[in-house]
Amino acid sequence: MLTRSAAGCVLAGLMMSLPQLALAERKPLSAINWLSQSVKTPTPKGGLAPLQPSEPLSDQTRAPAILNGSQANLPPVANEPKVTTDALPDAVATTVLGGTSLDAVGLLPPVVTGFPHDLWGIGHSAEIAAAIAQAGQGDVPALQSLLRTLLLAEAEAPADSQGSGELLIARIDKLLVMGALDQAAALIEAAGPDSSPELFRRSFDVALLTGAEDHACEVLKSAPGLAPTLTTRVFCLARAGDWNAAALTLRTAQALGNISADEDALLSRFLDPEEFDGTPIPPAPKPITPLVWRIYDALGEPLPTATLPPAFAHVDLSDHAGWKAQIEAAERLSRAGAITPNLLLGFYTDRAPAASGGVWDRADAFQRFDAALSKGDVAAVEQRLPLAYARMKDVEVEVPFATLFAVPLSKLHLTGDAARISYEIGLLSPEYERLAKSPDAGSDARSLFMAGLAAGSVKGLLAPDSMARAIAPAFTDPQLPADIAELIAQKRVGEAMLAAIIRIESGLTGELVKVTEGLSVLRKLGLEDVARRTALQLMLLERRG
Repeated sequence: MLTRSAAGCVLAGLMMSLPQLALAERKPLSAINWLSQSVKTPTPKGGLAPLQPSEPLSDQTRAPAILNGSQANLPPVANEPKVTTDALPDAVATTVLGGTSLDAVGLLPPVVTGFPHDLWGIGHSAEIAAAIAQAGQGDVPALQSLLRTLLLAEAEAPADSQGSGELLIARIDKLLVMGALDQAAALIEAAGPDSSPELFRRSFDVALLTGAEDHACEVLKSAPGLAPTLTTRVFCLARAGDWNAAALTLRTAQALGNISADEDALLSRFLDPEEFDGTPIPPAPKPITPLVWRIYDALGEPLPTATLPPAFAHVDLSDHAGWKAQIEAAERLSRAGAITPNLLLGFYTDRAPAASGGVWDRADAFQRFDAALSKGDVAAVEQRLPLAYARMKDVEVEVPFATLFAVPLSKLHLTGDAARISYEIGLLSPEYERLAKSPDAGSDARSLFMAGLAAGSVKGLLAPDSMARAIAPAFTDPQLPADIAELIAQKRVGEAMLAAIIRIESGLTGELVKVTEGLSVLRKLGLEDVARRTALQLMLLERRG
């Protein structure tokens, strides 16, 4: 029988020391409520937090969530700067001199992005983080791409950063929300995943969702500054094959009362599933975290990902998932711009559909069209393109489809409906400006207007519908809204870009004048390609709320 003194020795041996973090005392706000509580947080004096009864498996984040630009009713946070009601900064902003701020970490230097070095200028980190959380609510691919570039941009930290990493965490969290796990992982790696509990926590979840949990456990084991929570400790010991140590850790927590009933039920089953054979598995907690998902998966009870955040779709890209699940995950992540079009193509063409309906119809239509195009069979392409494109519209992956096939389609002399579809696909592709000059372009008002957008000028052209009437002023006489003009005057260019994204996305569900304003901002900032592609996608895609 395990004595209390022996239990204390076991716990002492398993616990890791945690030096005081160099980050600011204020904890970064998070837009995510499904992050796993994989590591402990330090006490204010920098020592280990005492081992308290484990948190419920819901793993609610400790930081308040920022959604749609508003914050829930929460107690005041110590040392938090005030939030302004206009675009003007405080009179004085300070920053730490020397060293590299975590908030300056990025993957894309200014020479690649074309953005200024002082992208965030004298803006406040909290306000920028709130704007990042609010942006990206729509499904306009060109805006999604611009947002990802902003999140990955290497730039000077905001004036009030003080090396806190608040903006870095906000950028990583947005990538996680978008399902862009590869990009999030690369950004975390550039910052150092073991440099703080909050960075490692996100790194660990990315590893759990991409099948690299063994490596993450090794990193945790070798990082003296990180202390795993009970669930993480038991999980990693079991993954390493040390089942005895995992069981001893669990029994010690049980003896000391440092475990919740729900956590005890799940971990006990995880370590000894045969003991619970024939008994119902504990219901899944809400929200489901990546760590909880992996434990249920290990029990042979994987939880469906369709209703979970997009990041969870990555688990269905692995060879362990069925082909249907792989295709549906690839479609979902392609719609979010989180994976490359070639990966979607690979899943669609992996094998012959074994049934009909839904995903099988999409795969069949895709394969038949791809085969006809590969052979250069014009008659077959004309027959199969309309159905294939209709199936792609069903799951809103028109832009990835266009990226794959617009150029080869443009080399064929198509007629009828196929010619019209091919032309529209060209306008949705990266080669939109060149392909807009195709002889297949129509002569009706809508076709002429879209060709004008591709060239960057619609002066003198008739706007065929309400969306076109909202777009046209941005390409004939773009005007900056006063508040965004003030941001630009203060060199808060990054915030101006975020404001443009938010305006356009909100305009799709309400006042179309916001579409005009957002597109005007993009053009005034010199983001001409983004503005044109966004306008064409607004015309061609059904993305209005």
